[in-house]
Order: sequence, then structure tokens, then C-alpha cells
Amino acid sequence: MRKFTLLITLLLGSTFSSYFLVSSSPASVLIESSVEDHFIELINSNCFNEKFKVPKRDILSLGIKGYLKLKAEGNMPEGKPLTVIDFSLPSSEKRMWIINMKDGVILHFGHVSHGRNSGDLMAQKFSNKNSSFMSSLGFYLTAETYQGKHGYSLRLDGLEPGFNDNARERAIVIHGADYAREDFIKQTGRLGRSLGCPALPQEITTEIIDLIKDRSVIFIYGKDDNYLNQSQILNA
Repeated sequence: MRKFTLLITLLLGSTFSSYFLVSSSPASVLIESSVEDHFIELINSNCFNEKFKVPKRDILSLGIKGYLKLKAEGNMPEGKPLTVIDFSLPSSEKRMWIINMKDGVILHFGHVSHGRNSGDLMAQKFSNKNSSFMSSLGFYLTAETYQGKHGYSLRLDGLEPGFNDNARERAIVIHGADYAREDFIKQTGRLGRSLGCPALPQEITTEIIDLIKDRSVIFIYGKDDNYLNQSQILNA
């Protein structure tokens, strides 16, 4: 297994640039699927991940597909992790993963809040509009950090026109919140909700922000056919 994992890591690390230039012909779709499958196997088979629940295969595949496309376009430096947030899960469950894309190790698995008007326990509605107080789906790049009303926070740039490209204007950021802690679930049966931001437990916010800041990819998934059918990244 160690030799297999090392081989996959070397192959993927050395062939990114050639893969990224492949067109969307049937043959290239097969290559793309194969690369995604290799990453999924790398994550699922890594012994360090045995203590974690991993993302659903179809959602992880979408996240990897977008990550590879954005990497091909030069949108991120080498060595940046992929963050996957699965808003098809209830807020009472852990639904945020940060994955080292070099070796498939899950660096973080924890809770994250959704927007107030997206739903109570479940996030069911999503919006890109100002003052909607809903979460927005799709791919983001993390940007700069700052000190705001929630303390140490991380700005996000949405990459999907019509779905999350108003993130900076809406002040959709990663920040800490007491209502995103597991203790809140014990009191109410769910996490508290934000004004649209993916809010994290206050005590781990600094660690997580420092792990993903400065142009790493975040993929926020939700059950929304309009997004899945219209995303320019997923349907390129």
C-alpha cells in the first residue's frame, strides 16, 4: 500500500501540467475521471484518515474536478489544500473537510454553520444576493486575513458568476462564532446560523484560517440542481 500511495503521489504530482491542458473530448473525460478516481482512492486508503468520516464520493469527485481545473488555470500556488463543505448534511453533523492534495491526508474535519435564511437544521436555499442572509454554493479562493467584529477572519472570492461572485461585496468570510460550537448543538439540536458566512467554532478559527489562507480552494456543495447544471467550473 505504501508503494502504491507513493506511486500515485509521484504520478499525480508530475503530470498535473500535462493533464490540465487536455480538452473536453471523450478521451479527455476518461483521463479526467481517472485522475479524480486516483485522488479519491488516495484519500480513502490513507491510514491517517481512518478516524474520520470522508466526504461522499460524488461530492468529493466534484470538488476534485474543480480543484484540478482551477490549478490548471494557475489560480493557486503549489501545495494548497482543498476544503470541501457539504451543506447537504445537517448542521448537527461535521461537514467540513480540509484535505492535503499531495498525500490525501484529511487535515481537519469539523463543524461549520450555514446562512440564517438557508434553513434551520438543513441548508435548503442558497443565494448570491446582498442581504439574502443565505449561503452561496460553488468554488471560492481564499484571500487575505483581517481583524473584524468577529476577530481574526478570512476574506473569500467567489469564482462562479451568478452563484457566489458577490461574496466579497456581501462580506462572506470565514470567521469564528460561539454558535458554531458543538455545545450549541447540545442545547438546540443544531448549530446557530450566520448571515451567509461559513462560520467555525471560535476556538479553532485561527488554526483553520492559517491553514487555508492565501489562495486555496473551497468547494461548498448543496442540493441545488440549478447550480450543478449551470456551474461553469463543473460543466466546463
